[in-house]
Amino acid sequence: MLAQARQQRFPSTDTLFKMSFWGHISSTRIQYSMAEKISKSWVRGRVEDALRGGLARAYETVRVDPVKFLVKLRTAYGLPITTFHGLFSVELSLLDSVSQSVIRSGMKMAAAEGAGLGLGGIITIVPDLGILAGITLRTIQKLSLLYGFEFNTDDEIAELWIAAATAAGVDISRELLEKEVVNRFVPRVIQRIATQASGEVVEKWAGRLIPLTSSLIGAGLNYYFVRAWGERANSHFRQKHLEVRTRMATKVAIPAVRHPSILSS
Repeated sequence: MLAQARQQRFPSTDTLFKMSFWGHISSTRIQYSMAEKISKSWVRGRVEDALRGGLARAYETVRVDPVKFLVKLRTAYGLPITTFHGLFSVELSLLDSVSQSVIRSGMKMAAAEGAGLGLGGIITIVPDLGILAGITLRTIQKLSLLYGFEFNTDDEIAELWIAAATAAGVDISRELLEKEVVNRFVPRVIQRIATQASGEVVEKWAGRLIPLTSSLIGAGLNYYFVRAWGERANSHFRQKHLEVRTRMATKVAIPAVRHPSILSS
């Protein structure tokens, strides 16, 4: 009776071992989960800083030369234009074909850059993202010019960054109030893009933490990153292009109404 009472009061050695083992496993899982969250948070912070810095530098230094690009549209793609305004008279299917070529070119550049720097894993993720931001922004600039939208004035520059935000999946309706003040507008948009994109990058680029596989993964992710942003920016500019074409067609279709005094004379 006494032995049974002690057995009920104190668990057996086997039970204690199991409790200790599973308790250790549970504690390890909790610690791993916490470490993973901290690691992702740290990486996301670095990614956000890298994207913000890369986009800001690209805004200042990486700019497609409109004159050279216009020459390329005529010579390399055979578009019958002398000015960017002439693109609104070019067959739309031709512009769509060129836009896909522009996006593919950006994708190939991003893939090559991702494979080269990807060998270092997390060590090279910061310079990698800075270069990727430049490639992406140049692709967006080319698409803007292709559909007839230059970026010389402050308003045109603001529209370019609206397209970049759209490509990143960012709603910038709150920032539009300051659209006319480009020096305040652009940095805020860059910050919103970096914040949004950093979460996507951390989730999809987890493999970059492992150097042995990061080269191949980096090339593939850079490739699809530019494709996704390029396609969204392309849709944005194409829609704006169609709206301009519609307005131009309406002006041509509706003859000017003469003033009644002129008609009676």
